[in-house]
Amino acid sequence: MDILGRRTGGEFIETLLEQRLSQTRISAPDRRLCHELAYGIIRWQMTLDWLIARKTGNRTQKPALQNLLRLGLYQIFWLERIPNHAAVNETVELAKTRGFGAQSGFVNAILRGYLREFDATKQALLELKNNQPALGYSHPEWLVQRWEPRWGREQTKQLLEWNNIPPKTFARINSLKADAGKLLTQWRNEDVEYDFVRRDWLEENLIFELKSHPPLASLPSFAQGLFYIQDPSTLLAVSDLDPHPGEAVLDLCAAPGGKLTYIAQLMQNQGRLVAHDTKPDRLRLVQQNCDRLGVTCAQTESAAEFRQFGSAKTSPGFDRILVDAPCSNTGVMRRRVDLRWRIRPEEVQRLSAGQLSLLKAASAVLKPGGTLIYSTCSLEPEENAEVVGAFLKTSPQIQLQKERELQPFKDGVDGAYVARLVRTS
Repeated sequence: MDILGRRTGGEFIETLLEQRLSQTRISAPDRRLCHELAYGIIRWQMTLDWLIARKTGNRTQKPALQNLLRLGLYQIFWLERIPNHAAVNETVELAKTRGFGAQSGFVNAILRGYLREFDATKQALLELKNNQPALGYSHPEWLVQRWEPRWGREQTKQLLEWNNIPPKTFARINSLKADAGKLLTQWRNEDVEYDFVRRDWLEENLIFELKSHPPLASLPSFAQGLFYIQDPSTLLAVSDLDPHPGEAVLDLCAAPGGKLTYIAQLMQNQGRLVAHDTKPDRLRLVQQNCDRLGVTCAQTESAAEFRQFGSAKTSPGFDRILVDAPCSNTGVMRRRVDLRWRIRPEEVQRLSAGQLSLLKAASAVLKPGGTLIYSTCSLEPEENAEVVGAFLKTSPQIQLQKERELQPFKDGVDGAYVARLVRTS
């Protein structure tokens, strides 16, 4: 994978970076700096390239050399903890060690030129955000053109800014193994600093923001399954699903298992909870999370098993079904660092067809009087209300009870859409 965030072998930059860092001995501060540099220059790629083009007459550079210039400029204009002269010197030295000794003077000249124009360039970057938001906030123009007519210039800028801020880490208490008192006491002993999180769809003392902590995998409380890392927005779907002990519940797209394990928590591990996903490795991930969190009422099910169940005339059906559909992920763009450069306009329409198929498949195994939740982490109407509308036109036995869209610039959480449907007959 290159620094732009393009994938190799289907893996994301977050996964590849963690794999590489796990093979090195690096201090916690240096690890954080590595994350900041890698993610930062991916997020701000378009704006960084604009700065480079201003000094190079729009001449195309070799990819590795372009990355070095991005790295230096990001440290100068986006990071305050690294002195500017140190950023220039380290970038020039890195150019020499990476086989660009002949171009080290070129790198030095561009970066030092911007040091001389630092204040004027900061002002130019600020004006760029106001006059050309896509370029100023480093987002594809087509996305900004989709969002601005819907929300207006100011709220669109708030969303663009949100997407460029490193996400906070939130943890959900696993009440199958601990209560808030037990976990918070253990966190204090593990040097975990936390804060309370309150939203109208959350139970009291359910979600906490982790403000600082050692590596999560090293915490005994994590290994013991006392909590699960999960953004507050993801719990709205389960809250509206409202599962109860003893019911039959289906999570149709269960991996990695965050919503599923919260469903089990609300069911108090009593009843029948089926976790479906299409790929065996994703189901293994679900099972791993269930094992760590002590979920015993869940069973994993392959696509073939689901088709067989749905075609059986004697199928007892489910009381509640969650369809957390694969989507464009535009509501979680700040967490998927390279997403903005991978997603394409036509993908939204392509995904909506599959989302509609999932709803139809789910409704076929929903009991009369049962609840069906459709949710995405997309902000796009074509994947949300329009999919539900198309589904309702062909499903007279299903009624929409309510729907809600969480918007980062209004709700302070990742974007999400949730519709609560019920089967009347």
